[in-house]
Order: sequence, then C-alpha cells, then structure tokens
Amino acid sequence: MKSIVSAGDMALLDRIFKYTAPERLPVSFAYGGEKVCGIPASYHPNVERVLVDANITMFIITGRNSDGLEVRVEYKEYRDYPVTEFTAFFTNTGTRDTALVSDIKIVDGVIEGKNPLFIHGNGDTCREDGYEWFRDSLDAPEKKLHIAPADGTPCNGAFPYMRLMFENFGVNIGIGWPAMWKADIGYTESGAALKIGQKRCSFVIHPGETMRTPRVNLEAFCGGETRGMQMWRRWYFAHILPRENGQPLSPKYILHVFEADGKPEFTGSTEENQKNGIGEYIRRGVKPDIWWIDAGWYPCDYDWPRIGTWRPDPMRYPNGLGPVGRACEENGIRFLLWFEPERVREGTELYENHPEWLLHGGGDALLNLGDRECCDYVIEMVDKVIKEGHVSVYRQDFNMNPQPAWEQNEAEDRIGALENLHVQGYLRFWDALIQRNPGLWIDSCASGGRRNDLETMRRAVPLHYTDVGYGNHPIKQKQHRQMFEWIPYFRAHNMSWDNPETGAYNTSRKPDRYAYHAALAPAMTDMLTFDDTEEAFGLAREMKSIWRKAAEIMLDADYYPLTECRKSREDFYAMQFHNPDTESGFVQMVSNNANQQPMFTAALQALNPDETYRLFNPESGESYTFFGDELSRGFQIKAARRSGQIWFYEKTE
Repeated sequence: MKSIVSAGDMALLDRIFKYTAPERLPVSFAYGGEKVCGIPASYHPNVERVLVDANITMFIITGRNSDGLEVRVEYKEYRDYPVTEFTAFFTNTGTRDTALVSDIKIVDGVIEGKNPLFIHGNGDTCREDGYEWFRDSLDAPEKKLHIAPADGTPCNGAFPYMRLMFENFGVNIGIGWPAMWKADIGYTESGAALKIGQKRCSFVIHPGETMRTPRVNLEAFCGGETRGMQMWRRWYFAHILPRENGQPLSPKYILHVFEADGKPEFTGSTEENQKNGIGEYIRRGVKPDIWWIDAGWYPCDYDWPRIGTWRPDPMRYPNGLGPVGRACEENGIRFLLWFEPERVREGTELYENHPEWLLHGGGDALLNLGDRECCDYVIEMVDKVIKEGHVSVYRQDFNMNPQPAWEQNEAEDRIGALENLHVQGYLRFWDALIQRNPGLWIDSCASGGRRNDLETMRRAVPLHYTDVGYGNHPIKQKQHRQMFEWIPYFRAHNMSWDNPETGAYNTSRKPDRYAYHAALAPAMTDMLTFDDTEEAFGLAREMKSIWRKAAEIMLDADYYPLTECRKSREDFYAMQFHNPDTESGFVQMVSNNANQQPMFTAALQALNPDETYRLFNPESGESYTFFGDELSRGFQIKAARRSGQIWFYEKTE
C-alpha cells in the first residue's frame, strides 16, 4: 500500500526519544551505586554512523570507563516511518569483575504532551481473563503505573505493546525482551515519564562477558488511536514480520492427523499415517500449505511431555522424519515440526547425559541456553533434525515458567544474569537455525501467546497465539481483536465447543460455517479429518476459498474493528479490512450463539463518499451497489443467530 506517513508524523520524531548526543541518550544505569545517564564524557564516547538500508540509519555510540566497562548503545532511526529503536550492551573489557551494574533502563525520560492517556493490556494469562485492555489517565502526581509480566515469560499478565495518547498525537511502544521486562510510567507536569528495562538486574559482569538490555521501539503518529493502529500495522508488515524466501508471508492453510489411533497429541503419529493423511487431503481437494506435526514424534511412550530426547521415535519413524518431509516437498507443502528444547524432563537423554546444563527450580528442569557450550549443542541437535526431516517451519513451544530456575540458581551479585544470558542464547539459537537453513521460518509458542515480545516476533510468527478458547467463539473474538492490532499475522482453529442444545461452551462439534467464520485469520487450521464425510469436505473446499481471499486482503489492508469485544455470547462481532490504494476490502459480521438481534448495521470506514462500491457475498451470491457515503452511514445485514457473513467490496468503474 502507498505510505500514509506525513511530514507531520516525521516531525514528531523530535517528541519521542531520539539520539542527539551521547550524554543525552535516554539510557540510564547505576555503576557501583552511582547513577549514570547517557554515555557521559568521562566514558570517552565514540560515534559510528551506519546506513543499514535505504530506510534505516543506525548510530553506534560506544564509551568505556576506567574499570573497562564498555557501554554500547545501538540506536536506529527509520526514514519511512516515525520510529526510533534503542538497545544497549554492557561488556567487561577488563581482567576483573566490574562493580555492580544495576537498575539498567534502555529508556528513561519524559515524552512531552498534554493530557496523557496510557493504554496497556494483560497479554495471554492462559486463562479466560487474558487479552484485556486498560486505559489510565496520567493526570495527577500519584498516577504511577508499574507494568511487568507475572512470571518469566514476557506476555503473561502484561503485554509488551502499549500506546500513549496525547491531545494531538500518540506513541506506539513495543518492547523486545523474551523474559521479564518492566515499564514504569507516570505523570509529570510536562507529559509522561517512561522507564523501560529488564525487571531484575543487579550484577557484576565477568571479564569478557556481555549483558544486554531489551530492545525498545517507539513510533509517533498524528491523530487518534485508529490512525495509530494503522501506522503500527504498516510498520510491522514492512519491518518486523519475517519473510518467506524474501517474499511477504502469505496466508497458510494448515492440516494434520491429530490424535492418530486415539493416542494423545502426536504420540500416535507414524510415517505411514502421516503420508497417508497428506495423500488423502490432496486427493479430496484440500491441499494444505503447511503439514503440522506437534508434540509426541520423539520417544515418549505416549506421554508427550516426556521431553529431552530430540530424535524421531525409531518404532514409529524407522526411516526418520525424512519420508514425511519429502512427501511435503514433492507436493509443495511446508513441513512444520514441534520442539520444546528449553524444558527437560527426568529420564530423557538431555537430563541423564548433561546434568551440568540444567537449572532446577521445581518441576521440570530448564536447559541453560546461557551456557555457550549448551547452546552450541542444541543448535547442532535441532539443526540435524531439521535437515534430515526436510523441516521448513520450526515450531518452538515453552510450557514452563523459567523464573524459579533463574532465581534459585543465581548469586547475590548476579541477580538477573542467568536470565540475561539465557535470552542472548535463545536469540543466538534461533538466528543460527535461520542462517543454516535458508527459507526456514519459525513459529513461536509458549503455552500459547506468552512469549510474543517484539524481539521474538522479528524472527517468528505466532501460529498458536493462545492455549485458551480455541472453540469458544466470543473469547476468540477478543483475542483476535488484539492480535489484528498489534501482531497481525497469526493462526486460528475452526473449532466449535458450543452445545447445540443450550449454546453453552461445554462440548465439541464438527466445523460448520459459523466455526469457519470465527476462525478468520491470516492462517487457519482446519479441524476437518482426512476420513471425514464428503459433505464436510465440500464445505471445507468452499470455505477455504473464501478464507484465502479474505486472508490475502488482511495482509495488505488497514484494519477497522466495527464492534466492541466483550466476550459475550449475546454480541455481534464485526470487522473491516480496507485497502485505500485499490478501494477494496471486506466486512465480516458474526452473530454469536445467544444474540437475539435480527439485524446488524455495519458502518464502513475509510470509503470515498462519492464513489460507488459493489458488495458481494460469496456464500449467498447476493450483490449490491452503494455510494460510499451510504455505506459509511451503515449497511444493514440480516443476522441469524449463530452465523457469520462476509461481504467483499470493490470500487466500481
């Protein structure tokens, strides 16, 4: 799409944190108990300017104190969007431990503006109360908020994406730290004071060792919240979303053989039933883009959480995973394979052979990726499976809270060090897999969406953004509302859990039209089974075509939520995607299963009032033409309870 960035937007760079001089960098820390702001003259700073590409300039500001502590700040300024980016690294270049380095903030300063409003969320709590949003006016000195996740994962209890709104402009904030971060925000007379850093950090740094901060991006924009949402989505698509062989990531339709032979997850998967499933789906006209094998392909005796032996089960895969991967390649399908390398259970190969790499904090052990030898071993181990299995999507899960393992194994003068080194190892591990396997991309999961921070999302997409409510449509609608705004590439299941008699969400049913509408996202897993009825396959073929057309628009359009999301069975749910370049898009309405209203009025956004638009419903075949101003006032849709409709539109000639 054509840029919506204005000169007014770019002028706002001066209102957010921006590099002007080493001593005025918004970085702060304490060294030996004394606070240091920026990189002061006593550190003899040096500045290097690097042109990253045509749209990004990076300044590397480096200084060193008399003890040999080197502070390096990498500042990026985007030329195509009003975005700045900060990361800092602390390296001990001396021969002895540094003094205590503590209270490190990658951002510490004030954003000036009138009537600040702070908008923030609680992320994925792994409960139905997740994906909520809160609005706090910073209008008095006592208004101070301390935002941090509830455990060692970055999206549980606090969402590392937030927005500050002032009278005439706003600032989107994204934090990249796949562990425990903290944001302090509060009232000042001139605007809003903001501090962001690792939640727990008070450590000496050993000779030759480097610690780093979270990466923080700030995006300024003119106008209100809706424009801020569109600016973030466009920047995200341009600069964050991973690409597939250099091309924008396309919609993905996903299939699998789940709970084969009645065994849990994929513990019953075999070479035979996986290849047979692929063949049957293709034969019946629903070829997937991705073939998914999740937990249980390794030796585990039908107990998938018995993890730590990362090789195919020789009884079920006597020839390894290669035959399945090659079957995918031959049919133009990507092969996704699940791993959870950081969690290690007793009795597995990693647990028994490498106890020196394990951190214990109660429950399963945490593999210490901060140990370089351990990280190198894991890189080789996983890379071997990827290559031999012809895997093209690496899926990493994380079903534990690492916080106790870090805290119970750290010394008093190394608070936060294990966490910091683990984060660096985790990112190095992923970067190595991507570098070694051209075309590979990564699916991030942590019991759902608990590790979808911006640093992780630079390398991955969240095909499994939650473990809650796959078939509970109102809950899923609330989740999608947040994802479309902040992390706009994700996957949904077309599950239905509502009882056909009562409507309550306490059972399971086969996918129907309602379930397909509730699963409208850039990627979708169809819960169709390869041996299902021809009626089910006919519906899948029809809805797959509709989904793909909508999904392609989602990835090349602005997003407009048309309803509130209250997680209510009695509500409508509606959204619009509009491409202003082509004057086309779609509007979707879903009437939940206890909604008694017979009609929904969709007030379409961003249309040209004097142009005419043709609307088309691919399921009913209905077609209408309206002026843009008519559609802006409201397009009425008859709404049967427990149903969905999608209306594609385009400007007429």
